[in-house]
Amino acid sequence: MSKKLYEIGEAPPLGEVPEKMNAWLIRPERFGEPLQAFAQEVIDVPDIADDEVLVYVMAAGVNYNNVWAGLGIPVNVIAARQKAGAPEDFHIGGSDASGIVYKVGPAVTDLKVGDEVVVHCGTWSREGKLVAQGKDPMYDPTFKIWGYETNYGSFAQFTKVQAHQCLPKPPHLSWESAAAYMLVGATSYRMLMAWAPNNIKKDDVVLVWGGAGGIGCMAIQIARAVGARPIAVVSDNSKVDYCMQLGAVGCINRKDFDHWGVLPHWKESEDYGLWLKGARAFGKAIWDILGEKRGVDVVFEHPGETTIPTSVFVCETGGMVVICAGTTGFNATLDLRYHWMRQKRFQGSHFANDEQAKGLNDMVIAGQVDPCLSKTFTYDQLPEAHQLMYENQHPSGNMSVLVGAVDINMGIQGR
Repeated sequence: MSKKLYEIGEAPPLGEVPEKMNAWLIRPERFGEPLQAFAQEVIDVPDIADDEVLVYVMAAGVNYNNVWAGLGIPVNVIAARQKAGAPEDFHIGGSDASGIVYKVGPAVTDLKVGDEVVVHCGTWSREGKLVAQGKDPMYDPTFKIWGYETNYGSFAQFTKVQAHQCLPKPPHLSWESAAAYMLVGATSYRMLMAWAPNNIKKDDVVLVWGGAGGIGCMAIQIARAVGARPIAVVSDNSKVDYCMQLGAVGCINRKDFDHWGVLPHWKESEDYGLWLKGARAFGKAIWDILGEKRGVDVVFEHPGETTIPTSVFVCETGGMVVICAGTTGFNATLDLRYHWMRQKRFQGSHFANDEQAKGLNDMVIAGQVDPCLSKTFTYDQLPEAHQLMYENQHPSGNMSVLVGAVDINMGIQGR
């Protein structure tokens, strides 16, 4: 007789879906820092649509999306979904996962119960206008990030995902490593590989901001794999060796410079002159690494407000600044003379489509990209992992939380 609820680490028989599951929930009355926002609850296992699968979660990745979800800012994701008609008054986060397929919808033909998978976080409707036209689903109005803009993410025993989100788990990886790389890795892959003619090529110089961080460590490895020359920007010299081991050809400590921030107005000659002096010194640091006077072919941007002026300045003629976030702020300023006269590209980028997620996963399977798992937490420590990220005290690389994989002797293959 099947059980109504299985405890964390107590795997149901393959394909048996219980009525209830354990999960970490965020509710509006708990909005705040992660230690306050997350609470363990028991809820119903969700039903799946005909194009979805139910995955038994072995491990879940940690990223800043669900710090934001717990804070309730800049978007109250629960209220946003309720406004669109969703009935749930809670949020189950988690936008990275490794796990085992336990149930498939009737329209799913390329997955079966028992498949070991990693999950990417891009979702969209098959009926979306642009999707139906065969265009990039990333541009369709129905596109959403699973586990942030959608509910029932990976911070639970079971998660429901669209079948196209599932990719084969690299067989050489542990469950926790397999849960750590997809969101940051696929985001990095699209940024560096999707924007022809500025997609990175052999010998290109790639400036990677936050080289020791979760997204930066992916960018360095992707650049190295195609034969490009990544230069990492770090905040502490203790991170230099880590970036060099990943494949960086050199590192720059941003704290050696003090010209960061919003670009001074060009009419304010003294302040602008100080900024220009700092930007040129930063550019010279790039020259010193390369051994030649040239700019950067692709700038891998995500700090945003404080670094954009310099990123555009050091970008090579005909090069590209590609950005996926604004961790220091959203008001980007730049000297347009360096932009149009040198015909530079300023490109926004957001996560990845199926083809790009597969491209990244193939690199991981081939051993060209490592997940850079730096720390693994138990299921009970999930709020603590997010608190470290909120306080910017998390280690370099990426973090995972064990869910179903809590017991290494549980007898399920693929660890």
